[in-house]
Amino acid sequence: MGLDRDDETEAGADARSGGGLTTGEVARRLGVAPTTVRSWDRRYGLGPAAHTGGRHRRWTAGDLARLERMCALTATGLPPAEAARLALGEAAPDTPPRRTAPRPPPPARSRAGTGMRLGEVRQECKGIARSALRLDAAALDKLLEEAIEEHGLVAAWTEVIMPTLQAVGRKWESAGERYVEVEHFLSWHVSGALRRHAPPVVADRPGATTVLACVPAENHTLPLEVLAAALAERGLPVRMFGGALPVESLVAAVRRTGPAAVGLWAQSRTTASRPLAQHVSAIEWGVRGARRKPVVLTLGPGWAGQTSPGLPHPPGLSEAVAVVESVVHR
Repeated sequence: MGLDRDDETEAGADARSGGGLTTGEVARRLGVAPTTVRSWDRRYGLGPAAHTGGRHRRWTAGDLARLERMCALTATGLPPAEAARLALGEAAPDTPPRRTAPRPPPPARSRAGTGMRLGEVRQECKGIARSALRLDAAALDKLLEEAIEEHGLVAAWTEVIMPTLQAVGRKWESAGERYVEVEHFLSWHVSGALRRHAPPVVADRPGATTVLACVPAENHTLPLEVLAAALAERGLPVRMFGGALPVESLVAAVRRTGPAAVGLWAQSRTTASRPLAQHVSAIEWGVRGARRKPVVLTLGPGWAGQTSPGLPHPPGLSEAVAVVESVVHR
């Protein structure tokens, strides 16, 4: 969002000849909305350092440089209040000090929406959450890719991505219908990062394939996507069937695939069905005398209290990967 040399020269000429730029001109140069410029002025004191005649406010080259710094800082995921403090502290020496009347503190309810309550988590979580709140696609993709590259897929999901998703979920649950778009936005970009990171699909091997599906009426596919990527990393063939797979289709997929393991995801107790899991675990295939059955993993919080012997319920991603590996290699 920076200014190039021609812009800087033109901004300086405008400031010298006409007393500065209008708010609309400043917004166009920075690539932001005029309401954003006015908001930064009102909230953080980033308005023109000096007033000129007339009813319209004018921005000098120094004012513009300060706003450019504000744009650069917020683009890194820094909260606007902190970015404004730094931008004001880095004002050019020849910029006259601002003389503004004290502003009353913002109402309490506006402060409640300024960030996520993430607690003690990795620093990457905060950057990802801020980028999601700002709906900054480029910054979000970059941070997700860096987290996966630095920590590995399993650790990145467990220690960075999942805590951030949970914080976003708590955010919109406590704010009515607000922030739903943030959760959808973040989930979409996490899904894209998983697909980019996953290795090519591994060819089927008899008795080594894992079938992954959400139970009927369940559409939370993201945890299964990360499990599929983690298994593919380990060279294990996976067949993903996504959200809300009908019972008949699930049974048909298991019969046609002959998997070593079947992972069934249920986010809610209302969608989890122990009879369904038991029915799938009883499906047999193969020649007479050497028939096999799949090991059914009940995945997700919906299965709490509904598990039974022979239906493993791994509590997390690393445990699920370990169960599948043990089933395939035994």
